[in-house]
Amino acid sequence: MRKIIGAALIVAAMAAAVSAEAADTALKPPKAYVIGEVNVTDAQTYKTYAAKTSPIVAKFGGIYIARGGQTVPVEGAGPAGRVVVIEFPSLAAAKAFEASAEYLKVAPIRQRSSTGRFFIVEGTAP
Repeated sequence: MRKIIGAALIVAAMAAAVSAEAADTALKPPKAYVIGEVNVTDAQTYKTYAAKTSPIVAKFGGIYIARGGQTVPVEGAGPAGRVVVIEFPSLAAAKAFEASAEYLKVAPIRQRSSTGRFFIVEGTAP
């Protein structure tokens, strides 16, 4: 009898954990990605921008997914420069990063040392 009750408690605990995980996932907003196509025109100044930006990205929960690695065009023209992809926990976090006083202070360094385009893409729901 004790084995049956113990097994029932284990099954109940596992069901509760799965249910809690599902509820937690349902409440999470989709992740968002800041994507940039950057043509660096002044590498030394751009390095300063990158060094100053990294801690700001982290402050808003962002992590670099791609940062200037090799790109392989599959269909159509490839990017003109390096590609940067930063993952944020939500669209709100990505927008908050872009609009933050800290980032707005260093963005002109990037603008002086590169050309390109940036946009935010919201991911799919978890």
